[in-house]
Amino acid sequence: MSQQNIYPQSLSETIQVEHKIMLLYLINKMDIPLSNSQITQFALEENYMNFYSVQQYLKEMVEIDYLDSSTDNNTTRYTISGDGIKALDTLANQIPSHLKNRITKYVAQNRKEVMKGFETTANHFYDHDTNEYIVKCGVYDYDTLLMELNLSVVNKEQALIICNNWKSNVGNLHAQIINILLSKEDPIV
Repeated sequence: MSQQNIYPQSLSETIQVEHKIMLLYLINKMDIPLSNSQITQFALEENYMNFYSVQQYLKEMVEIDYLDSSTDNNTTRYTISGDGIKALDTLANQIPSHLKNRITKYVAQNRKEVMKGFETTANHFYDHDTNEYIVKCGVYDYDTLLMELNLSVVNKEQALIICNNWKSNVGNLHAQIINILLSKEDPIV
C-alpha cells in the first residue's frame, strides 16, 4: 500500500485499500499462517470480496512486503510481515468497528478448525551419551512435515520451557523462523 493507496483517489481505490487492510487484520488476528484457500473462504463466506480480488490483493501485498508467503506441497500460506503490522497499525482505523468485530468473531469461531490442520509436537528426552537433554519440536500440516527442530539443552527445565513455548506459540515461531531464514538481510539483530 503505497502512498497513493493510503490516500485513494477514487471510491474504487478506497474499497481496495479497505479490503487489503481487512485481509491484513484477519491474518494478524488469526496469528497462524493461513492458506490461500482459508483466506479466500473467509472473504467469500462473509461476502466481503470475490475470489479474483482476494488473489490480486494477496499478490500485491506480498510484492510490497506486507505479507510473507511460503509454499509447501502446493499450498501457499501467508503471514503478516513487520511492514504489514506497521501498515495495519497506521491504517486499522479505516476498518469500521462492526467489521473488526465480525472478523474477531470469525477468528474466534474458526481458529480451532484452522489449527486442526497443524499438528504440533514438542518432546524432550535425556541423552545418556552426551549428558544433555534433546528437545524435538515439530509442526505438521495434516501428514506433511512443515518444520522440525532438534535442540540440545543442558537441563530439564530448559527442555520443558522450550516445549511449552513451542506448543503455545507454534504459529508465530514457525513464521518468524521462516522469515529469518528467508531474509536476504543479516537476520541477527
